[in-house]
Amino acid sequence: MDVSLALWAGTIAVLVLLIAADFFIGGRKPHEVSMKEAGTWTVVWVLLAVAFGGFLWWYGGGDKAGEFFAGYLTEKSLSVDNLFVFLLIMAKFAVPAKHQPRVLMVGVIIALVLRAIFIAAGAALIANFSWIFYLFGAFLVWTAWKLLKEARGGHQEEEFEEGRLLTALRRWFPSLSAMGLVMLAIGTTDLLFALDSIPAIFGLTQDAYIVFTANAFALMGLRQLYFLLGGLLDRLVHLSYGLAVILGFIGVKLVLHALHESGVHVPEIGIPLSLGVIGAVLAVTTVSSLWATRRAARALPAAE
Repeated sequence: MDVSLALWAGTIAVLVLLIAADFFIGGRKPHEVSMKEAGTWTVVWVLLAVAFGGFLWWYGGGDKAGEFFAGYLTEKSLSVDNLFVFLLIMAKFAVPAKHQPRVLMVGVIIALVLRAIFIAAGAALIANFSWIFYLFGAFLVWTAWKLLKEARGGHQEEEFEEGRLLTALRRWFPSLSAMGLVMLAIGTTDLLFALDSIPAIFGLTQDAYIVFTANAFALMGLRQLYFLLGGLLDRLVHLSYGLAVILGFIGVKLVLHALHESGVHVPEIGIPLSLGVIGAVLAVTTVSSLWATRRAARALPAAE
């Protein structure tokens, strides 16, 4: 899609205004976020993403809008996994509930800036080295396999990696306050997760504008999703399996695309199929997780 400098500037300006509005309306004063507030803002950010997808439909056509929605769903689902680590960081530093909204907002802004740099680097690599699709595809398939293995043993490895990150941040920024350290930890931790989410969305679209905006809308609603799903994360017991399927699917899609670009006659996976698979996997994962946790809760009193 041909994106002018004016459209880039206008998009970034609108995103900055939305972040500012979010801050002044919901994050300026320290307070504990209620479920009603978190739910309302979550719906607002989802509707804004849908409205932007509608704009892309008008501006670039249905294919570009489909790429955005597929990328947005993928980034949103992968960002939910980040929330487990955010909970660990908050608990480790004993951040009071009333200060958590501001901490998350600053952390998300740091993450968005770092992701923008990462996206620019990824777009440059793709533009100059077509073989990078093989590398991205193989990496996503490997990540999917790693997620499946971790799903059997919980999140112990995430805790270990997070502990190492916090130790490194304390060493690099010894004069930073505890609150500043938490903000930096959240922002940089998100970048670690972006190592698989950015290649994943490049597997759905190579348009840097769509990659950036899909990431932006997925991240900007993450703060509200943290409070909305905070008590439900433990119930998403099959989330890792669903994410593994999505990453593996996109990894295969990338490899097929790379083979096609190399002149090999192989079928390619289109955006409608990708969007359908991603949506179906998320729906099945959510329903099966809630069913499994409810069944386990009912079985517990009987066992006792």
